[in-house]
Amino acid sequence: MGTQLEGQTVVLVGGSAGIGLETARLARAEGAEAVLTGRSPERLERAALDVGARSTALFDANDRAAVEEFFRELPSPIDHVLITAGGPRYKPLLEMDADEVREEVGGHMVVALQVARSAAPRMRPGGTLLLMGGTGGRRIRRGLGLISAATAALPPFTATLALELAPVRVNLIAAGFVDTPLSASLLGDRLDERRNELRSALPIGRVVGPADVAALAVHIMANTALTGATYDIDGGQQFVQ
Repeated sequence: MGTQLEGQTVVLVGGSAGIGLETARLARAEGAEAVLTGRSPERLERAALDVGARSTALFDANDRAAVEEFFRELPSPIDHVLITAGGPRYKPLLEMDADEVREEVGGHMVVALQVARSAAPRMRPGGTLLLMGGTGGRRIRRGLGLISAATAALPPFTATLALELAPVRVNLIAAGFVDTPLSASLLGDRLDERRNELRSALPIGRVVGPADVAALAVHIMANTALTGATYDIDGGQQFVQ
């Protein structure tokens, strides 16, 4: 057992699979208690047994009332909250209606704000609210829709929230392709082809996995000098593709 997070509590919003689950596993190995949330009861139960979670909660992170109730009833204090719920959606701009535009540009930030408002009063000073973003949208491409706009908005949003939420810290992880169940669902039968492309193209010579992102997340949680910053983890993908 490690000791970086000894005696601390880590809440994983969207912690039943992928990056959230792997972060829970590493946080437990570093001495923390883990609280997992998710939308699938079966997957959440399996994840909790896998990592020895302290507790779980079943809700949709987009449900404001459910988020408020979860944090209100959660025993305090909380040290760290990682939000991995949700994922990218790709749709041409001219095919999007007004509601889809609002959701694509601001949906992730709305969820983050609601979690911040609900969690911060119960968090220890020096703990961190950790958001997930991406690096792929930094290049404008046909067919990406509003991903690039949402990608550009997250770093200043994170920095501003860090100032307002202090002494709780706020940081952003910007990932490229990560080999997770979400990636598999988005790519379907193109998954193996994409993995092979990245192994050939990336400077690191391999595909980034959820354990890589989890290691970065735990480092950000443990290092109390970090706030308001964006941390890229894509194996160099943004420079070669």
